[in-house]
Parts: sequence; structure tokens; C-alpha cells
Amino acid sequence: MTGASLIPLLVCAVASVGLYRAHARMAPLPILKVDGTPEQIRRGQMIADSFCAGCHTPTLAGAGDIGGHFPIYLGSFFPANLTPQGALSHWSDGQIFRAIRNAVGANGNWLAIMSLTNASNLSDDDLHALIAYIRRLPATGAATPEPPDQFNLVGLLMLGSYQFPTGHPVKADAVITAPAPAPTAQYGEYILSYQDCRLCHGQDLKGGVAGQLGPIGPGMSIIANWSREDFIATMRTGKDPSGHEIGEKMPWKPVGKMGDVELTAIYECLTHLPN
Repeated sequence: MTGASLIPLLVCAVASVGLYRAHARMAPLPILKVDGTPEQIRRGQMIADSFCAGCHTPTLAGAGDIGGHFPIYLGSFFPANLTPQGALSHWSDGQIFRAIRNAVGANGNWLAIMSLTNASNLSDDDLHALIAYIRRLPATGAATPEPPDQFNLVGLLMLGSYQFPTGHPVKADAVITAPAPAPTAQYGEYILSYQDCRLCHGQDLKGGVAGQLGPIGPGMSIIANWSREDFIATMRTGKDPSGHEIGEKMPWKPVGKMGDVELTAIYECLTHLPN
């Protein structure tokens, strides 16, 4: 057998590994029924507006194929329609919880893009609040393709050759708590744990590095030179104290929908980063 004839066999073997990895994610399904109190709904709306909207659009009706955002087209990836127009209207509260915490859909499929975000760090209480808010949304938009994430051959080859990550580890039976909302660095660190700032600004928030999935963002130490009012204004206007436009790659619009307490907490955290 010649070297050339081995190439199709190698491609098939690597793609098969990729196909296995694309279907290997599993997580327990919690038994859960959210109360849906007014307080939960208010809290859930803040999280949805300031975090989920970055991918799922401000109405949470989902977006089109974002596969083209990757340097190489690896397949089709659709942020789901979270309103009753989408599949979640048929999901249990436990299935929604599992999808956010562990990126596994109702049918057991891997939610690839979801697994790359930090949504799994949301506390149990905040996940309950988010579910309560999602349940109150009006139906709008179009249904999401099922499954929402589908790798093409190139994507399967990337998966099979371990060139594409399979997301954050599953947090089986984890219980996550959060500090009480307050304008403190501790609460700010919790918010940054689930917001996806580190995808662009680096794991230590000192600047992105070549090869990361997100755009390379600057180090956050620059914020130490800003006032609290400067930081809040920047997140709400998209323009920093020097007049520089941040640009649409930075999701400042949803982030700016946080309250003053949340944005002050983030400011306190970012201005007390270790050197």
C-alpha cells in the first residue's frame, strides 16, 4: 500500500476520533423545579441582558450561524433561541440547568460553543433565576436547528487531532454559591468568573495571547488609572476616558446593562489584580 493510498484511511481514522469526541460529553440530569419568584425573574433578567445577550442577542431569540467567526470554518454553530419559539419550551428546568452548567442538550448532545464559555461558573441560585426569567419570555424569532452545533469534516478532523478543545470539564453534582451582591472585589471576581472576559483578555486578565479562541484583548491593568465613574461610563458608552472607541468585538453593550453595584464590583476587582 502506497503512502498516497494511506491518506484516505488516515483521514477516516482521525475523523472517526473526532466524531467520537463530539458525542462523548455526558452529564447527570438534575431533578429541578424553579419557583419563578419575582425576585428570581428580576435577577435572571439582569444576567440574561448582561451575559447571555452577547451570543443569543438582546431578545434571546438566538442568532444565525456563527461558524464563520472562527479562523477556519469548522461547521455550523447556532446560539439557540431561548424563547418559547425554540426548543427550550419543551425542556424541563433540569435540562435547561444541565445545558447551562455542563453544555449538554436535552437529547444528550454536546453544546460545543456553550462548553467554551464560562457559563458553568454561574451559581446555582443564579442559574435558577435565569431559568425563571427564560420561562417568562415571549415567543419570538425562528426555531434553532437541532442539533445547534454541527461539525463539518474539517471540524471533525480538528477534534480528532486534538486541535479543537472539548470545553470546560463537566461539573457533575457540583454546588456553586456566590457572594451576596455588593460593590466589592470579591463579588466582582464572581462576576468575572462567569463573564467571558478571560477568553480575550487572558486567564490572568493581563492581556490575550496568540492562539487563543477569542480576539486578543489588552491587559486590564490599564483600568487602575481610571476612576470608577470612568469605568462605568466606558462600559455604557463604548468609549474609554481617552475617547477611544472600544469596538463591537468587546461586548460592552450587554456588560453595560449591569447595575452600578455589579460594575463597581468588577472595577474593584480589576483595580486590585496581583502584579
